[in-house]
Amino acid sequence: MAAVLSGHASRSAVAGHARWVRISHWILAASVLTLAFSGFEILMVHPRLYWGKVGNDLTPALFELPISRNYQHGGWAPPVTFAPGTHPIVSAARTYDIFNQNSWGRSLHFLAAWFLVLTGLFYLLAGLTSGHLWRDLVPRPGELAPRRFWRDVVAHLHLPFRTAPGGPPYGVLQKLSYAGVVLIALPLMTLTGLAMSPAVTAAYPGLLDLFGGSQSARTIHFFVFALLALFLIVHLAMVALTGFRRQMHTMTFGG
Repeated sequence: MAAVLSGHASRSAVAGHARWVRISHWILAASVLTLAFSGFEILMVHPRLYWGKVGNDLTPALFELPISRNYQHGGWAPPVTFAPGTHPIVSAARTYDIFNQNSWGRSLHFLAAWFLVLTGLFYLLAGLTSGHLWRDLVPRPGELAPRRFWRDVVAHLHLPFRTAPGGPPYGVLQKLSYAGVVLIALPLMTLTGLAMSPAVTAAYPGLLDLFGGSQSARTIHFFVFALLALFLIVHLAMVALTGFRRQMHTMTFGG
């Protein structure tokens, strides 16, 4: 979330964002937005989620998403028999015009994923060597004390918010959300994405075992994406409420 500081955070301690943080931030932001756009388009082609190793239009879905004309289409041709009295075979012939933009969608998704992975690895390496991760993103044990945690929650519930200086130090809620995105959500998105690639799982079959199958990985991938989308909405709202111009300037040009 944006820089809503708890009462214990000193304004004078703000040092702004390092250049490598600013560059990584905007590359990651562009990558995530591109992945969200292309990923949603891919989901529109097959808006059904499954659990386990297999799943297709002819198997029961965990649930379906009403996001394209492919949703609950029911457009299957009648079963076909080769001779009178024989058991009909299963027909997968569709009777409607299917929405299918998989070609460019998957290519764009894969390209944006490389920018996300390479920039994310750089960010983690630079964050570890510079101390940025432990200093600015990972909450200290004392910050998770109930009274201090609740004080930060209350600060986020009262309007208007104080103008944010842009940059660390962050409150405990900010640290938890940022650390959750950087250390949990984005790595999990990457691993589940790799688990859906036949070429990758052929070389590293343990990925499929880790998530219980490619369809389970796809479902986890979707829910993590939903959480990241929620984080992005809240993040932008908080930036707008705590000084949009100042924070955008600080994250772009430094402060």
